[in-house]
Amino acid sequence: MSHDQINQYLSNWTERESTAEAMIPLIGRLYRKNNVVTSVYGRAIINQSVIDIIRAHRFVRQVEDKELSVHDTLPILEAMDKLELGRAHIDIGKLAVKYKAEGGDLVEFLKREIGPVVGQYAAQSEANSHQHTKDVVLYGFGRIGRLLARILIEKAGGGNNLRLRAIVVRKGGAENDLEKRASLLRRDSVHGPFDGTITVDQEGSALIANGNYIKVIYSDGPDQVDYTQYGIDNAIVIDNTGKWRDEEGLGLHLKSKGVSRVILTAPGKGNIKNIVYGINNDTITDDDKILSAASCTTNAITPVLKAINDEYGIEDGHVETVHSYTNDQNLIDNYHKGSRRGRSAPLNMVITETGAAKAVAKALPELKGKLTGNAIRVPTPNVSMAILNLNLRKDVTADEVNDYLRDMALHSELQKQIDFVNSPEVVSSDFVGSRHAGIVDAQATIANGKRLVLYVWYDNEFGYSAQVIRCVNQMAGVTYPIFPKRARD
Repeated sequence: MSHDQINQYLSNWTERESTAEAMIPLIGRLYRKNNVVTSVYGRAIINQSVIDIIRAHRFVRQVEDKELSVHDTLPILEAMDKLELGRAHIDIGKLAVKYKAEGGDLVEFLKREIGPVVGQYAAQSEANSHQHTKDVVLYGFGRIGRLLARILIEKAGGGNNLRLRAIVVRKGGAENDLEKRASLLRRDSVHGPFDGTITVDQEGSALIANGNYIKVIYSDGPDQVDYTQYGIDNAIVIDNTGKWRDEEGLGLHLKSKGVSRVILTAPGKGNIKNIVYGINNDTITDDDKILSAASCTTNAITPVLKAINDEYGIEDGHVETVHSYTNDQNLIDNYHKGSRRGRSAPLNMVITETGAAKAVAKALPELKGKLTGNAIRVPTPNVSMAILNLNLRKDVTADEVNDYLRDMALHSELQKQIDFVNSPEVVSSDFVGSRHAGIVDAQATIANGKRLVLYVWYDNEFGYSAQVIRCVNQMAGVTYPIFPKRARD
């Protein structure tokens, strides 16, 4: 290879970097001015680095068998920036691929594809001027609580209409309690550092994260807080303690002044609706004051099970969950009220029970009584896997099922819930930070007649937290149309 040819590789790379750099201000302006969330085949590109943007484009080759260049998407962004768009989720990667296939005038193409939000900025701004942001309170500040905080803070810059106003915790024993809370938000051994700045207001008992003033309230019970004294009213409380799971316990939140609704980040008991966003969130009504976002595993498997049942029919099956250890387990052998969970989590695989398979029926009644389930806790801190061993009503092949699930991940109404990967080298750590409920591993799919085995990865912390926020958005009336529409619509 000649010296000139070698230099050409570097020249091509720097040109791609320059193009990606030109995209960043357009992405930011569309987000902050227009409330337009841009992505590339489901990979959000807001607040991303040059390398992250290039990597998102590179991902397209896994699902389209061809690469997508930043040179293809930059003109899409430039044209969108001039169209005075209203609020929307717009996948510029899918638009670019479709435009390359169709050609023609770019502006006219965009008006066809995203027409309902073209020119809607002024009308939306007028409507927003009469609206108030929806107050959100995190009750508990553990693993899920801190990730919910990260997502809410990240989205606040786009006029999301959800505003994290407070976190409620029990007073810790340390004098520097606030600093410790801030440090846990700032540094995370699994998900890395907080993307921004955090300062502590000792006098006001608050954290200031990326300009968001978050009151830290100390309380020993859900019904013992007067939120209105902090200027918080009509708030949605996200209870991520897991301590109260029935209507009586969670109803205590509604006795505190300033609270209008409650959502639990664990499976609810009794008649509480267990919501898996994308599956049964259409059952949420204004009268529902207490809801559950089900469990991480239920969120991971239900969308895939629905897709398979709709297309092929599920007779019965078994779900085996290979789940990362959780804070409920012991670091070293010690007493635990649960069977086997007292044994050291970092040193053992631990067989334990899971209600996820039965819980699927609460979101997807047609599968009631058809699934059994079990779980194995393994010595990893995050990212889990569900193995779906299913008996179907018709014969299938692995290629057929993978093609179908790939289409569902890219173009269906479940595209935010189902992701798809087709690489022989992926391992669990590759999915840390995934915002999809579950990711189908195409290379592991097994099909033999009517029997199908699917392997579904999921970030049991971050992917689940993203699903919770989607529920809260709907409860608050904050919804975004998604473009482009799927071809079959």
